[in-house]
Amino acid sequence: METNEHRPIDDVMLSAWLDQELDPAERARVDDWLREHPADAERVRRWGADRDALGARLGSVLAEPVPERLGQLVWRGTPPPAAPSHTRSRGWRLAAMVAFFVVGGVVGAAAMWVAQRPSALMSEASDAWVHRAALAHAVYVPEIRHPVEVNVADSPEADRAAQEQHLQRWLTKRIDTPVPLFDLRGHGFELVGGRLLPDALGTPCAMLMYQHQGGQRVTVYLRKADSSVPAAFQYEQEGDVGLFYWVEGRTGYALAGSLPRVQLLALAEAIYAQQQRK
Repeated sequence: METNEHRPIDDVMLSAWLDQELDPAERARVDDWLREHPADAERVRRWGADRDALGARLGSVLAEPVPERLGQLVWRGTPPPAAPSHTRSRGWRLAAMVAFFVVGGVVGAAAMWVAQRPSALMSEASDAWVHRAALAHAVYVPEIRHPVEVNVADSPEADRAAQEQHLQRWLTKRIDTPVPLFDLRGHGFELVGGRLLPDALGTPCAMLMYQHQGGQRVTVYLRKADSSVPAAFQYEQEGDVGLFYWVEGRTGYALAGSLPRVQLLALAEAIYAQQQRK
């Protein structure tokens, strides 16, 4: 009989480690494994990012009880009761996700697809897109005099609305996709302005910059939607810059900032909520 000590550290065990479903001895063994296998550690980190993004965007629906008939349908294909506890708990999550697919519609389907797709399969184009967003953030955020091309923050109050409309129309026309301006004042961030940037092969994209009263800045990188970028939230970290990125309608978004992940996620959720009201 195979003991826990000799269980292989495979994807099932790594998933159980991520969900905190291992006993202390097994968890310590996986901790050691991840320290010695950085590729596996990176894969597990990406799984966690997918899980957190799905929970942040759709957690309220996932918390709803699974309809009885749907639960029975799902359980017909699940392991017998003798399966390990972490396998059974994942079965319940699968049931919740299937129920969510039924009641959540198209948005739910897209988010589930992203959550179940291994992050390692994301295309190089998607990685490059996120890298360009992080690079643009790193280049322009430190600028004092010219952080943006169209500066609305320095406009007199009477002219600010006109400058914002000019910025929005200009960027929308140049990148050929809607560029909304978001109100993040509830989180302490004011719109500084925006600029036009080159993307892959010279394709134009846009960047909006917001500044907190404490001096921190975040940027929103916008471009035409790309099939390589997932519809639901994804999270990446490049150095000290964290990025949440997603697609909504015709536009791809990447929110970048050197902020705690929770704070950056709150801003991403505020942007997404304003998208839904437009």
